[in-house]
Amino acid sequence: QVQLVESGGGLVQAGGSLRLSCAASGRTFALYRMGWFRQAPGKEREFVAAITWSGGRLDYADSVKGRFTISRDNARNTGYLQMNSLKPEDTALYYCTAARNVKSPISAGGYDYWGQGTQVTVSS
Repeated sequence: QVQLVESGGGLVQAGGSLRLSCAASGRTFALYRMGWFRQAPGKEREFVAAITWSGGRLDYADSVKGRFTISRDNARNTGYLQMNSLKPEDTALYYCTAARNVKSPISAGGYDYWGQGTQVTVSS
């Protein structure tokens, strides 16, 4: 069992940066693939980024490539999402997620554990 708690969201102007954190419980977090998804009001949850347990493979949505960076520190049981050059369209509730095995890292249905989300609001 893994419990995830996100933090770091907030209100930022367009062009600004935020760093989201995902604190995980459980000693086996290091074995889990981790991902970030987001959901804007009236829209479906969408994939943002994913990272393997070793950090050897990173996946990004086209909309965030070159602006967002996913990383993890297994010794601290924590994952991160560095978000730069933020745009108003990045405004959403951001969720951290994890799973031992994921066939498709960009599919929300493949993940087993989810946090409660942290709100990111980007003003124009």
